[in-house]
Amino acid sequence: MTSLLIKLFVKDAENTKSEKVRMKYGILSGTVGIILNIILSVFKMIFGAITKSVSIIADGANNIFDAVSSIINLAGFKISGKPADKDHPFGHGRIEYLSALVLAFVILTMGVELIKSSFDKFTNPEKVIFSLPAVIVLILSIIAKIWLAAFNKTIGKKINSVSVDAVVADSIGDIAATTCSLIALVASKFTDLPVDAVMGIIVAGVIIFAGIGIIKDALGPLLGEPPDKEIVDELEKLVLSYDNIIGIHDLVLHSYGHGKVFGSLHAEVPSDCDMIHIHDTIDIIEKDIKEKLGTEISIHMDPVLVGDEMTDTFKKKISSILNDISPELTFHDFRIVTGPTHTNLIFDVVIPHNSDLTENEINTMIDSRINEEDNRYYTVITFDRSYI
Repeated sequence: MTSLLIKLFVKDAENTKSEKVRMKYGILSGTVGIILNIILSVFKMIFGAITKSVSIIADGANNIFDAVSSIINLAGFKISGKPADKDHPFGHGRIEYLSALVLAFVILTMGVELIKSSFDKFTNPEKVIFSLPAVIVLILSIIAKIWLAAFNKTIGKKINSVSVDAVVADSIGDIAATTCSLIALVASKFTDLPVDAVMGIIVAGVIIFAGIGIIKDALGPLLGEPPDKEIVDELEKLVLSYDNIIGIHDLVLHSYGHGKVFGSLHAEVPSDCDMIHIHDTIDIIEKDIKEKLGTEISIHMDPVLVGDEMTDTFKKKISSILNDISPELTFHDFRIVTGPTHTNLIFDVVIPHNSDLTENEINTMIDSRINEEDNRYYTVITFDRSYI
């Protein structure tokens, strides 16, 4: 069914890098979600009223919220596909994350309301009336939601969409919720205990948990999370494949939605290279990164002295010292400035965000090791944090 729907409604379906194709996938996901959730809601509301089950009625209300969520998801895809303009030069791709946040808050609101109605069921109990047709409706609803979760999982994987992934998480929560409603309904045939109220609270917990998970997934890109290691490795491999590129550092990547990544990096080049020639190489690298990786990047050249015995000796020494302090520490932009009374060793040290060491502690340890051999050498260190 999933393949058939994609074939019917998404032209050029394999070209998922195209914003138009992504939008079609998003529209398909939203439309299917709206239709299916409205149908499920109508049947659950009817049989919830017949059986006087708060959990079934709440489950039906949940499907209404799901339909609204699909509309929000649909609108998010429409807006995120708009081209860049003077007010939004990086495009509108992050709207997709905002629509996922709105979806999450709708889910949380519903979860809180369900907790209230479930506790009310404890204080004002009302017997649930067992109904075989209601059982059948709930079983069919579970099957439908399993299919919807798989359907959106396929689409989310194809277009790497956080908002579609949020719909998948919501569907999984719905499956758990409807299962709890089914258990409560069947239990009403054998006991007068408030199973319905208990299941309502469990359903609320599942729904709230799903909402919190969606918020975490959506906030990451909005607040600024590091890029995937695979992307970083691929980019570094591409840059270092060119002649006269010795190393790279200070890589920064900013995502503004799917396929809208901008960044910068520093490329180390031999200081004795022809600057016109190396500048031409940098231009080619920037062009290749955009064509092959879909990332617009600006590269800064850092001339590095190569083949100098003193520089190479001290670089090895600094590398060894840092490795002894912590294998996660790295350095770059190393250079030596010699004076009549002392010599400055100038370089940058990159500290991981999870390091327990302070900048002063690292600086003191490096200076101590350097001064053990010769106190005429001073260190001038700039401390950086990694953005990848």
